[in-house]
Amino acid sequence: MTQADETDILSTGEMELADRAALRRVAGLSTELADISEVEQRQLRLERVVLVGVWTEGDAEEAEASLAELARLAETAGAEVLEGLIQRRQKPDPATYVGSGKVIELRESVIETGADTVICDGELSPGQLRQLEEKLKVKVVDRTALILDIFAQHASSREGKAQVELAQLQYLLPRLRGWGESLSRQAGGRAGGNAGVGLRGPGETKLETDRRRITKRMAKLRREIRAMGTVRETKRGMRVANLVPNVAIAGYTNAGKSSLLNAITGAGVLVEDALFATLDPTTRRALTEDGRTYTLTDTVGFVRHLPHQLVEAFRSTLEEVADADLILHVVDGSDPLPERQVSAVREVFAEIIQDRDTPMPPEVLVVNKLDQADELTATRLRHLFPDALFVSAHTGAGMDTVRDLVAERIPRPDVLVELLIPYSRGELVSRVHSEGQVLTEKHTEDGTELRARVKPELAGQLGEFAGNRA
Repeated sequence: MTQADETDILSTGEMELADRAALRRVAGLSTELADISEVEQRQLRLERVVLVGVWTEGDAEEAEASLAELARLAETAGAEVLEGLIQRRQKPDPATYVGSGKVIELRESVIETGADTVICDGELSPGQLRQLEEKLKVKVVDRTALILDIFAQHASSREGKAQVELAQLQYLLPRLRGWGESLSRQAGGRAGGNAGVGLRGPGETKLETDRRRITKRMAKLRREIRAMGTVRETKRGMRVANLVPNVAIAGYTNAGKSSLLNAITGAGVLVEDALFATLDPTTRRALTEDGRTYTLTDTVGFVRHLPHQLVEAFRSTLEEVADADLILHVVDGSDPLPERQVSAVREVFAEIIQDRDTPMPPEVLVVNKLDQADELTATRLRHLFPDALFVSAHTGAGMDTVRDLVAERIPRPDVLVELLIPYSRGELVSRVHSEGQVLTEKHTEDGTELRARVKPELAGQLGEFAGNRA
């Protein structure tokens, strides 16, 4: 078999997975930063990391689950997790996130393990970031920066890359910092030449220049994202004009949304057991058993404490969820705390629609990965979510129930027509099949007899062929 033949039989998802695996971080080859004080010049070279979290509410199981999720995020970004520490506090320390005693313990752990990075399970203020780096003598990264790094690695479309860059710049802008004359790019006074009265001084610092450059770049990215959003609005408008129902698949990251899309439509999109494998929304067409057309949209996954910069940058993409006719909210049945997944996703839903006048579409919980849950866990899940559908997209169990529910819940054409369409107008028969719901069909000597439900616009165009219309 030739290489071309092999490429032909690969699905789109398999090729994306191969491309993603083609470029990976190699442990042990990164170098320490010469100056960790200038955030704007840093890159996230995550190799050997120590995790630290502050437990402020809930029980120990929730705190450990949050740190375990942070470990998965770090591994997704290409890091090797060496150790994790949790401190019980009423609230994070305003100066160093963890208390002074824990900072000493953390420094000892860094020295002992040989870690080059500390990742904090929360968003650090610029002051906390600076203090921790001064005391620990290694790079410090917070949860927000880590998630942004993963998004930057996985974004593939032009819009996705622009959205991630905007979110990174929004995060970076308040964290630019520097000290003294070392950041001055332009000298005033005698050093800058005889500029005249009122123009002598230290000149524009590197910090000020970078802020101005970043602000200009952010404005340009917002314009580009708005323009790309207009294209999506046009496509969405065409679906609405044709009354094609849209079903959005939303949920926690790695809950199996892409697998569900593949199981329903056979789309072949990328499926990977990793956090945030899908960043670019994928829309595919599907048919109900009775021949009605609808679209399924696979959206970006959510996570607890999803950075607000990402929600803002991905707002145009996330509005695919708010504009759907039905939401399939996918939950990971193998997760130890699935109820926290559900509440985290619903928090993002609330943030999406807070500036909109329209309510959220109907939502159906779909508990996935039932094949990975034992009998006790399955019983607990059914008690937690009594109205949910329980499926396994991997094995196909329960998928017929999902298809039936979608067919039941999506809007139906509301005009009943009885037609006799001559064989010379076969394109009209195709339109009735694609845009309406065919109830009965019979081929006669004079043409095709149809009894169907169609939208009012199409019913008007078919008026001359109507024998009896209700």
